[in-house]
Amino acid sequence: MSFADFLSTLSLEEQTSDRAIVVAVDFGTTYSGLAWAQTRRPDVQDTIKQWPIGASDGLEGKTSDKVPTELRYKELDEGYEWGFQISDEGPRHQWFKLDLDPSQRGGVSDLARRFPARNAEPPGYTSNARKLVTDYLTALRQHADHFLRLKLPQAAMRSTAIEYIITTPAVWSPAAQAATRECAEKAGMGPRNQIQIISEPEAAATYALDALDPHDVKVDDTFVLCDAGGGTVDLISYTVSQLRPMLKIEEAASGTGGLCGSTYLNRIFEQFLIAKFGQNEGWEDDASKRFEEVKRRFTGDPNESFTIPVPGLVNNRQQGVQRNKFSLKGDEIIQIFSPVLAEIFALVKGQISSTKRKVKAVILVGGFGESEYLRKTLRAAVGSRIQILVAPNSWTAVVRGALMKGLVRAAPTIERIKVGSRSARKHYGYEVFDEFDASEGHLASKCKWDSYAGAQMSYVMRWIIKKGEPVKEDAPAKFSLYVIRLVAEGPPSHIREDIMVCEDLEDKGAPVYRDSGVKELVKLDIDLSTIPEETLDRDRGNDGKLYYRCDYEIQVTHCSASTKYALVYKGIKYNTVEAEYV
Repeated sequence: MSFADFLSTLSLEEQTSDRAIVVAVDFGTTYSGLAWAQTRRPDVQDTIKQWPIGASDGLEGKTSDKVPTELRYKELDEGYEWGFQISDEGPRHQWFKLDLDPSQRGGVSDLARRFPARNAEPPGYTSNARKLVTDYLTALRQHADHFLRLKLPQAAMRSTAIEYIITTPAVWSPAAQAATRECAEKAGMGPRNQIQIISEPEAAATYALDALDPHDVKVDDTFVLCDAGGGTVDLISYTVSQLRPMLKIEEAASGTGGLCGSTYLNRIFEQFLIAKFGQNEGWEDDASKRFEEVKRRFTGDPNESFTIPVPGLVNNRQQGVQRNKFSLKGDEIIQIFSPVLAEIFALVKGQISSTKRKVKAVILVGGFGESEYLRKTLRAAVGSRIQILVAPNSWTAVVRGALMKGLVRAAPTIERIKVGSRSARKHYGYEVFDEFDASEGHLASKCKWDSYAGAQMSYVMRWIIKKGEPVKEDAPAKFSLYVIRLVAEGPPSHIREDIMVCEDLEDKGAPVYRDSGVKELVKLDIDLSTIPEETLDRDRGNDGKLYYRCDYEIQVTHCSASTKYALVYKGIKYNTVEAEYV
C-alpha cells in the first residue's frame, strides 16, 4: 500500500492526531541530505517511512539524494542561489560549516593548505559563517516544506508537528553545537531546545549495523565505522554487547576525524591539470567533470587508463593530447590518491589501536566509501584479518541513521539499535571544598582550616567523568553537594556551580586542582532570593555557630552529541544547559 493509499483509509482525525513528521538533516561539509518519516506515537504498525527527499532547484531539473553545500549571493540583495542552482563555474561559498567551530580552524589542514579550493569564496562583510549556515539551512527547510506539501494533505501539514534532527561531527565543540542550534532555529526548524542533534558517525553506525547480515554479528564483535565523505573522514568504534531483543552496542573508542575526504582528490587533479596544460592557450577545463566518474571507477590497476576531454587543445603528442582528449593513466591516478589515502589510513589505524580490542571489520560509509580503490588499499593497510565492509546506500547512511534515531523519540517501540554507552573524550567535573587527603594527591600547602567542618580543607576537582570512561545514556547521573552561609550573615541568594573540562591531550590523568589545564565549560545557577527564608535548612557547625545549609544535586544526562547539566534543589530542576559531546 502506498503512503497516499494508506492516508486515504484513515479519517482526518486519525491522519493528524498524535502524529509527528520527523525530518533528518545531514548538514555535511560538501554535500547535505534530507530524509523524512511520519509516525503515529507510539504505534509501530502505523509508522510509514519515506527515505531521502532529494534536493534540487525547486524540484525541477537536477535532483539527487544529496545536494552540494554551497551558496552564492546575488547582486543588489536579490537573494541567493544554493546547491544545484549554482552553475558549475564561478565563485561560491563552500566549507562554511567548519567556520562554526573555532577548533576546526576554518577547514585548514595540511591537505587544505597544499590543495586549496579553486572556486571557494571566503565569508564577506555581509556573509559571516552563521549567516551562511542559517541561509543554507533555510533553503533545506523550505525545500523539505515544499516536498512535504506535495506528499501530505494540507490538514496533516497544519496539524502535525514537524521535528528536526541535525547531524554534526562527533568532535564538534560546545560553541559549534550552540551555533548549529541557533542557526537551525533561525532557519525555521523549531525552538533550539527541541531540535535534536546526533553525531554523524553514530548516525552512520546506527544505519550500517542495522543493515549488516545479522547472522554474521556476534556479542563482543568490535567494528570500526569509517564515514568517508567529500570533505571530512570521521571514525568511531563499537562493540556489540547484546543481540536481542535489540542490537545493543557500546562505544569502544572515542571518535576521531580529519579533513581528508574525496574533495581533495578533485583539488589535486586540478593542480595536475594546471601543471600539465596551464601554459596552453584556449584550454577549457571539462576534465574535472569527467574525473568524478574516474575516481569512482578506478580499481588501482596502474595499467588502466581513462579518456579525459580537454576542449580547446590542439593535438600534442608530447602532452598526449589527440582530438581534444588525453589519456589519464592508472599510475598517475595512484599518485593523485596517495596523499589523501595516507591520511585516511593513519586515522583508521589510530582508531583500531584505540579500541584495544580485536577489531572484526571496518565498515565504510559515505560517498568516498564506495570507492573500490579505497577499499582495496585499506584492506592492504589494515591486514587481512580485518574485514572491509561497505554499507548499502553508503552515501546516504548518515541521514538514514539520523532519521532512525529521530523516530525513536517519536515512537520508542521502533528502536532496533541502542548505544548503551559512549567513551568520554575529556575529563568533566566541578570544584569542591573537600577534606584534606594526601592519598588523593592533595597538597598541604593548599589547605586551610574550615570552622564549619572542623577539618583541614582545600579546593580540589571532583570529576564526574574521566577521559576514556564509558558514559551511559539510560539514566541521568546525580552528584550531591551543599553550600553553607552563616545565619548571622543572612540567607544565601544563589547557588552557583561551574562545570569544568580538561582535554588532557598528553593523557596524564585527571588533575587534582583547577589550575592544571582545566577550563570552564558551563555555568549553573539557582536563584534563592524568592525562596522563603523559613524553608531554608539550618545546621550547627563544629564551631558551634548556626549556618544555612543548602543541599543540592548536579544532574548529568548524556545524549548522542551533547550532555545536559542541571542543578536540582528540593526536587526542583533549575537551569538546564547543554554542553559538548562527551
